[in-house]
Amino acid sequence: MIDLNGKNILIVGASSGIGAEIARKVAEQGAKAILVARREKELKDVCRSIGEDKAAFYSADISDCDVIEGLIAQIVSDNGKLDGMVYSAGIVDDVPLMFLDHDRLLKTFNINYFSFVECVRQVSKKKNYNSGMRIVAISSVSSLLGEKAHTSYAASKAAIDATVRCLAKELYEKGIVLNSVQPGMIRTRIYDEFLEKMGDDGSANEAILKNQYAGIGETVDVANAVAFLLSEDSRFIVGSSLVIDGGTSSSSAS
Repeated sequence: MIDLNGKNILIVGASSGIGAEIARKVAEQGAKAILVARREKELKDVCRSIGEDKAAFYSADISDCDVIEGLIAQIVSDNGKLDGMVYSAGIVDDVPLMFLDHDRLLKTFNINYFSFVECVRQVSKKKNYNSGMRIVAISSVSSLLGEKAHTSYAASKAAIDATVRCLAKELYEKGIVLNSVQPGMIRTRIYDEFLEKMGDDGSANEAILKNQYAGIGETVDVANAVAFLLSEDSRFIVGSSLVIDGGTSSSSAS
């Protein structure tokens, strides 16, 4: 059993999907789950499903990096120093190059990347964390693959993986460990929107499964891996990107 008893784990982007499942998983393993996202109603629902004695939530738009310092300070004041953080916030904005202007790129990078770096910067201040803190970023197997019109999302996730490798070396001296995970297609709202956009005649799902031959992943598949990386059992995994993609990156299918 993964043991997270007595730990304070911050999950950024926890109102639905992978983030919400991670919040439930860490609470099951004994941690206090501290949830952050924009949508207050959804946050309340996730907290209720966990149990209010095991969770707390803060509604904030972390795409604005300027709010993050005050938010982290408030969370630590209310709950005590942090033992872990998971960054699960992100958006997908698939457009061809003709429409990929600076503003669109900036919107994706603001939430997918810049706010991640600022969250790490703030939680790694001595007053905000306990030694042995573990940080996990939700990246994507898209950072390893090429897909038409997927540039901004893939680039932002590749930036996360590169940053994790760099910051892992820098922050290990402070007793902080960083890693990322790279999920493939997971059954979330993004998956549903992809099927809707492609036309739900089964062909889109079939195309995914040619590469992701182990099937469509579930949010719990990612949550299990993240909980392990947050635990002391993963102490020798540092600065790594763990692939959780149902075989996609090993597939030779086109």
